[in-house]
Amino acid sequence: MNPQSADAIERLSPDECFELLGQSAVGRLAVIVGNHPDIFPVNYVVDNGSIVFRTGLGTKFWSTMRDPCALEIDGFDAGSGKAWSVVARGPAHLIVDLQEKAAADALHLDPWQPGSKSYYLRLTLDAVTGRRFKAIRPDIWNTPVWDARSELFH
Repeated sequence: MNPQSADAIERLSPDECFELLGQSAVGRLAVIVGNHPDIFPVNYVVDNGSIVFRTGLGTKFWSTMRDPCALEIDGFDAGSGKAWSVVARGPAHLIVDLQEKAAADALHLDPWQPGSKSYYLRLTLDAVTGRRFKAIRPDIWNTPVWDARSELFH
């Protein structure tokens, strides 16, 4: 590794990581399925130093009940030209308390995807880490006109 490139990576404090987590609503949940990792997009809210999301019964639910998991988000600040990435890791627990569910709903934890998402899970964080770095190619953070994703909005 080039020593200059290592200097360009800024380690984020836990407070900075939580600030970024609070500014985003969608992350990638990494879980162990069988003997391999799998990743699911989830919308979430930050609540009292933890992350709350909803899901239905299925692979994501059962995997989070068995093993610790991780949530990753990333982004780009066009003003500074810097990209950032945050990873939060720990065990997930099923929320059964009705007041706790109501508190999560009050934070606008509404599913984006149709279907039953009646299980509320809280990711209790053992670790939260992040980094920020100058993007070599800031243009890749923009969605090109030809990108298939742009077809979804026309």
